[in-house]
Amino acid sequence: MNNITIVKVGGAVVEDEARLEALLDDFAALEGPKVLVHGGGRRATKVAEALGVESRMVNGRRITGKDMLEVVTMVYGGLINKNIVARLQARGINAAGLAGADMDVIRSERRPVVDGVDFGFVGDVRRVDADRLKMLIDAGITPVVAPLTHDGHGSMLNTNADTIASSVATALVGHYDVTLVFCFEKKGVLRNPDDEDSVIERITRTDYEKYVADGTISGGMMPKIENALNAVDAGVKQVVITLATAIGKDSGTIISK
Repeated sequence: MNNITIVKVGGAVVEDEARLEALLDDFAALEGPKVLVHGGGRRATKVAEALGVESRMVNGRRITGKDMLEVVTMVYGGLINKNIVARLQARGINAAGLAGADMDVIRSERRPVVDGVDFGFVGDVRRVDADRLKMLIDAGITPVVAPLTHDGHGSMLNTNADTIASSVATALVGHYDVTLVFCFEKKGVLRNPDDEDSVIERITRTDYEKYVADGTISGGMMPKIENALNAVDAGVKQVVITLATAIGKDSGTIISK
């Protein structure tokens, strides 16, 4: 099978022009078929504030009411997605921006109320249509996926970008040897958050449980690694967590069995 690389870039990098440009240079230089999944929560928060829409978060996850759903649809599916597509076109990459509703590529169901918290229009992924993604990729098109899905009943849903990247990678396992790269503002998973060079080179599930127990890994890094471990368990060849300006450079933290 051919190799494919799924790259997920977080909102902090999307907000930083220099880092975004460097990442897109590296992404464009990757050999073979590829998919880019992006976040953009910080930009959504700024736009919401400008429009007078309140941003509410619970455990780092956005409460998405009707007004906020309109904001994230505009920001993720429009402003951020199309700017990235245009910049990739300038680099000779024939990119197409997608939300989950496009071609019915990613369908979700609205998250149920959990512990009394109603997240609103937030989706949990239930299906990724790998055949339709492969059709685009085989035509020489590079999908750029926004963190938006749909429920099949006419409603868009705000969906975690890490989860989308992991779900897309897992769905494509039947067609490709898949490498999944989570890139953000750190060099990898750090043993000491105050030491940028304390990168843990490899993490297995056993390692992860140990690091969580002793407090080395906590907070927002936990769901990222859990997504990575689930992807490896589902057949993704390799997952790498690395600096946004270091993709394709054999650095960062490798998540493996």
